[in-house]
This record gives sequence, structure tokens and C-alpha cells, in this order.
Amino acid sequence: MRVSSEEELAEAVRDAGGPLRIRGGGTRPVGRPVAGAALDVSGLCGIRLYEPGALTLVAAAGTPLAEIEAALAGEGQRLAFEPADWRGLLGTTGEPTLGGVIAANVSGPRRVQAGAARDALLGVRFVDGRGTVVKNGGRVMKNVTGYDLVKLMAGSWGTLGVLSEVSLKVLPAPEAAATLAITGLDDAAAIGAMTAALRSPFDVTGAAHGREGTLIRIEGFADSVAYRAGRLADLLATHGAAEILRDAGRAAEIWRAVRDVAPFHDRTGDVWRLSVAPTAAAALAARSGADEVLYDWGGGLVWLLVQAGSDLRAALGDFAGHATVIRAAEETRARIAPFPPEPAPVAAISAGLRARFDPRGILNPGLMG
Repeated sequence: MRVSSEEELAEAVRDAGGPLRIRGGGTRPVGRPVAGAALDVSGLCGIRLYEPGALTLVAAAGTPLAEIEAALAGEGQRLAFEPADWRGLLGTTGEPTLGGVIAANVSGPRRVQAGAARDALLGVRFVDGRGTVVKNGGRVMKNVTGYDLVKLMAGSWGTLGVLSEVSLKVLPAPEAAATLAITGLDDAAAIGAMTAALRSPFDVTGAAHGREGTLIRIEGFADSVAYRAGRLADLLATHGAAEILRDAGRAAEIWRAVRDVAPFHDRTGDVWRLSVAPTAAAALAARSGADEVLYDWGGGLVWLLVQAGSDLRAALGDFAGHATVIRAAEETRARIAPFPPEPAPVAAISAGLRARFDPRGILNPGLMG
């Protein structure tokens, strides 16, 4: 079933006789497989309001992300949280949508400086499990009514409500960018270098480590970027010689590869994502036995390519952090909980929220459980 208006969406949810599998662009099949009737919301599309001077944009949840990014680029602006495109990683087609990005709280390398997708949210409209339209938050940055509920929708994967409209704050695109690259560091040394860069006063907007080496990004006005890049290179000299990449196109390509986890595209195996303290990242990656590792967010986000069907949590044992299955066969995602198990108090809160927003349990049931 495909809906093309909020009214049709509310009616479809209200009249549902059983579980619904919410589908937007169809590019992120993450979580446990959901048995239910498909509810396609990609027809809810279009930019409803864009005020570049107020740094705000309102769009229907099914609007293709590419359309939004093109409109922003035309005004010299962007989504600061740098949303990733996982089609290559997950082997999917279709078009990523704004609602899908927010529902998954997908945030790229710039999260270390600009915050996550949820931090850009100003307001939402969504349909809950009763088929009721709920409006929360506002359309301008000063209106923060219901702000906590707005942010609650980010990362809920359509289990609390089906987004119909999203209001975001946007930011100007930078005049210039510089990427520093250090080669030859092992994982622990690389995390040390990234930590030093992020603790510096030079406003780092990306810190990653993988097959391209250890990468540090700075953005802003051209003169400021040149000055800060030089100072940061001096600061990092004790960690290794930092080369400033002069080819802006090549640097942008490298950061897209980090954002989209490109090294794992077309590779055999499952993909797990760890959220951990950077100080623990290298040891956990070594313990995982992964075929390849990519560190982002200064080591706070660790991507692991492991043997298909592996239960990585069992291999790692107890640790302070979270392990999430991002790519695996349906059989594996049915057998191993893709999302990290919640402590009992948190699980009780989650269950209470789902009971409040989806009392019939029909919105993507079991996807996160």
C-alpha cells in the first residue's frame, strides 16, 4: 500500500488489521525482519518550506535526500550532520529519504563537531499506532515546544510513529576545507592522534582512520582553514608527519568513502557497528577478529567487517558500549538481536513508550526487539 498524503497515511494506519512494515526509500533494511503488510510512504514528498535566511527547512518525510541537498546547495547551505548513503554497504537500490535518515538517526563524520541528525531536528509530524496525527516541536529554531519528543523520533526506526513531515535547522556550507593525512599508524596510535586533534582548539569536523590512513578534517573560511591546518600539522608532529591533501576533489571523495563505509562495499561478510569510548576501540577491534576495521568519530564509532553469521557480542564479551548488526542475512538478523539489548530499566521505558504510541503493536513490530 502506497500513500501520498498525511490523511491517507493516518487512514491506512487506523484501518490496519495487522502489523505494518514501514517503507520509505527502501535503502536501509536494518533490524530484525518484519512480518507485515508493506506501507510505502515514499509518496509523501516535497519541500514545504525553505527559508535560507532563517536556516530552516520543512519537507515531507518521503522527500528524496538528493532533492533536499540540491535545494540547500543552491543557497550555499547543507545538512550539517552529513547523512550517510548506505546503498553500497547494504546492496540496496532506491532513493534515501529524509524520513528514513531521521528515523535511523544517520549521522556522518561531522557528528563530532555538528552533532547527530537528531540535533538538527526542530519539529516533526507523525502518525502514531492509533492513526492519530501528532505534531511536535516547531518550524523555527526558537520554538522548542516538545523538543524532547521531537528528538525521541530520531533513531526509533518507525516503531513509535510514521513520520510525515520533518522540520530541520540547516547551516551554511564552508568556504574551504583541508584534510590532514598521517600514514603508517597502528590503530592505537591513530586514535591517539585523532584524540589530540579533537582536543585541540582548531575545530576539527572529521577524524577517521582506515585504509587511507589517519584523516583529520578542518572546514571554514579559507584563511582560517589554512592557518588551522598548519597549526594542527605542527601539533600532530609527535604522532607522525601530517600531509595536507591539496586535491579538494580527492579529499571530498575520501570523506564520502568514510561516511558511506565504502571499504566494505561488495565484500563478503557481515557488518557490525560499535559505539564505544575511543580509548577502548582498538582493543575491541583486535578482539573481534574482523577482516577490516574503519574508525570514525575519533574512534568512538567502529565499523567491523566480520565472518558471516558471527555473533560478535559473544566474541567481545562484556564491554562499555553498544554493538549493532548493520548488514547480515535475514536468518542472522532473526537469530541475533541486531540492536543491542537494553538494560532492564531502559527496556521498561522503551516498552512504556511503545505502549503509549503504538498500543496495538503494529508499527514495525519486532524490528528493534
